Amino acid sequence: MTVPPTLRHWPPLLQWLALFCAAALAGSILKYFEIPAGQFVGPMLVAIGFGVAGASIRIHRHAFRLGQGCVGLLVAHSMTMAVIMAVVQSWPVMLFATLLTVILSAAVGLGLVRYAGIPGSTAAWGTAPGAASAMVAMAEDYGADSRVVATMQYVRVVCVVMIGALVSRWLGVESSGSDSHSAQWLWQSEQLISLGLSLVTIVVGVALGSRVPAGALLVPLLLGGGLQLSGMLQITLPGWLLAVAYGTIGCYIGLRFDRPTIAYVWKRLPAMIVASMFLIAMCALSAWLIAHLLNKDFLSVYLATSPGGLDSMAIIAIDTHSDVGLVLAMQTLRLFGVIFTGAFFARLIIRLSKA
Repeated sequence: MTVPPTLRHWPPLLQWLALFCAAALAGSILKYFEIPAGQFVGPMLVAIGFGVAGASIRIHRHAFRLGQGCVGLLVAHSMTMAVIMAVVQSWPVMLFATLLTVILSAAVGLGLVRYAGIPGSTAAWGTAPGAASAMVAMAEDYGADSRVVATMQYVRVVCVVMIGALVSRWLGVESSGSDSHSAQWLWQSEQLISLGLSLVTIVVGVALGSRVPAGALLVPLLLGGGLQLSGMLQITLPGWLLAVAYGTIGCYIGLRFDRPTIAYVWKRLPAMIVASMFLIAMCALSAWLIAHLLNKDFLSVYLATSPGGLDSMAIIAIDTHSDVGLVLAMQTLRLFGVIFTGAFFARLIIRLSKA
C-alpha cells in the first residue's frame, strides 16, 4: 500500500479517517487469509507506512494502555481450573521447560546484541518467548524500542506457525479444518452484562496498574483471572473488541516508525530470522526430551514449548487435536515466567553484552 509522501500536509481529521479505513482493511484481509495475529500486524504495517510518510497523528497512550488491558484479560480467559490442574500435576517438568526456554531465548538475545548490534533491552524483549503483543506492551513500559521488538516478535511468530503446520503435517496429523465452533455474538442481556463487567474489569485494572511496571497488562490479567476462577466473572471479549485492541496497539507502535528506523530493521532482518529459527530448533529438541518425561505425544509438547504466542499455539493445537490443556498450561506458565523475569534478563543481557 503506497501512502503519498505529502501525508504530513493532510488535515489531521483526514489522516485519522485514512488510517482507520486502511488499518481496518489490512487487518481484515490478513485475518481472512489466516495470517498469525493479522489484526495486529495489518494495522501495524499500515501505520508504519503512515509514519514513514510523515503522518502527524499519534495514538494516545491511554488508548494504548486500554488495548494492553484487553490483551491481559484475553490471557486471563485461558486461566481455567483445567489449566491450573495441568500445571499442578506436572509442575516440576513444566517449570524446567519454562526455565529452559527462557534461558535459551536470553542466549539468543545476547547473540543478537553481540553479532547484530541490537541494544540489549530491545534484544531481550524481542526474543522473549511470550505472547507477542504482550511482549511488545511490556517492552514499551520498560523503555525498549517497541518498534524493533514488534518486528522481532512477529517475525518469530510467523516462523513458529509455519513450522508448526509443517511439523504436524510431517507427523501425519490431519487438520480439522473449520471444525471449531465460531461464536456468534448475540445481543442477549446475559452477554451484555458479561461484556459490561469485562470492560469494567479492564478499565479498573488499567487504572490500578497505572504506577506498576507493565501494570496495564498485568493487573487486568490477575484481576480477571481471579474473578473468573471465583465464578464472579464470565470474561466476554467479542471479536470486534479484540480487533480494536490489537489495531490500537498496532497503530500506536506503527506510527512511531520513521525512515531511519525502517533502515535499521531492514539491515538486521536476516539476523532476526536466523535467531528465530535457532530458538525454534532448540525448543524442538527440548520438546523431544520433555515428551518422554511427561509420556505425552511429541506434537502436543512441541506446541507447548514452541516460542510462539499462546493464541497461535492454541489454535494449532485445536486444529490438530493435540492436548490443548497441556499447550495452554505450559504457554500460560511461560508467559507468566517471562512477564516476571523479563526485566531481570534484560538487565542481565545488557550487563553481559558489556563484559
